[in-house]
Amino acid sequence: MAQQILKDKNHNTLGYIDTDSNGNQTIKDKNLNTKGYYDPKTNITRDKNHNTVGHGNLLTTLL
Repeated sequence: MAQQILKDKNHNTLGYIDTDSNGNQTIKDKNLNTKGYYDPKTNITRDKNHNTVGHGNLLTTLL
C-alpha cells in the first residue's frame, strides 16, 4: 500500500491518501479519520458513509 501525504504551503500535514494494490484510494485527515473513498474502476468518489460524492477523483474536496 502506498501513502501520499497532503501538506499545505507551510508544510503542515492536512491528510493522507492511501492507495491499495487495486488502485482504490482512501483519504484520511491529519488525525487518521477516514473521510472518503475513490474507486478507479467505477470512477466514483464516495464519502465515509459510502454516499456518492461525484464522478472522478474528488477525494481532496472531502478534507
